[in-house]
Amino acid sequence: MAVSGFEGFEKRLELHFSGDDPSKTNIMGLRLLNFESLQEVLNLVQCTIVSAVGNQFFDAYVLSESSMFIYPTKVVIKTCGTTQLLKSIRPLTIYANDLGFTLRECKYTRGSFIFPKSQPFPHSSFKEEVIFIEENLPTTLCYRKASVLPSKLSSHSWHVFTAGDPTVVGDEGAYTVEICMTDLDKTQARKFYLHGGGHGGDTAGKEMTAVTGIGNINPNAIICDFGFDPCGYSMNGIDGDRYSTIHVTPEDGYSYASYECVGSIYDDQNDIVKMLKKVVQVFRPGTMTVSTAARSDVIGGVWPVVKLAAESVGLKCRSCVMDDFPASDTIVFQMFTARRKRN
Repeated sequence: MAVSGFEGFEKRLELHFSGDDPSKTNIMGLRLLNFESLQEVLNLVQCTIVSAVGNQFFDAYVLSESSMFIYPTKVVIKTCGTTQLLKSIRPLTIYANDLGFTLRECKYTRGSFIFPKSQPFPHSSFKEEVIFIEENLPTTLCYRKASVLPSKLSSHSWHVFTAGDPTVVGDEGAYTVEICMTDLDKTQARKFYLHGGGHGGDTAGKEMTAVTGIGNINPNAIICDFGFDPCGYSMNGIDGDRYSTIHVTPEDGYSYASYECVGSIYDDQNDIVKMLKKVVQVFRPGTMTVSTAARSDVIGGVWPVVKLAAESVGLKCRSCVMDDFPASDTIVFQMFTARRKRN
């Protein structure tokens, strides 16, 4: 294991808003935020926009360190490395207020950093993160909870903070799946390096998407991809009103890849099984964790399907924990290892 390297594990922030006066609120909502305002926010986070794509439902941005998605009433930002993601909460809330929107719910999640001592404030510890978030949220978000969900491996825990007001009503049937993979197959990881003196960018991203099979995970998605110099990869996929995203840090010794998607309990459950199988086959990880988040009446129909899909491609579930978050989701955190490994 390297003493220090690029931190692959992302920090993820999800903010939900509602219009103060629906009769006066533009249907585009937060998508009206201009590029300059978004970049001001990202400057505080210490990353920048490198590529973008959108449709009638939302806008998806590939960042120099991961991704951002903006819906009319929701913002999702994932950033890796030593970015300071939580510094985006206050300016995003202010910009939303200017458009007539009020923050109703905040969710923050992350795995266990590979290089925790390299993280700057406020990400130097989960305790510091929670304190910082709470200092930047309105008092109306009174239902709050912070929790660390453990796994069989102490190096793989799931950190969660949620805050919501009593009026929060989630999307019926919706769920979010966050997959974190380490110890990637070396042959697969090498496909995320530039070869032959190439340069990073959109073209490199398209080549990596094709050669790795990522484009086949969801053939219906419009893909916005980016390959980094000398290595690394990011992708956003848009399929109707749903997004998916992949980020890869392929360096030997601390290789990492993530996959995130959203879905509905009303979908054909074979779809998530096929998706998970393809993700595992692309990266062939030694260890994989899956966080599934949904409302309490939905979660029971999703996480067992995740377990079934992972085990069908040679992974063994080593631990599974569940936690409830008031005015937010129930989260199930599962940890898998390749059957060849013994822990």
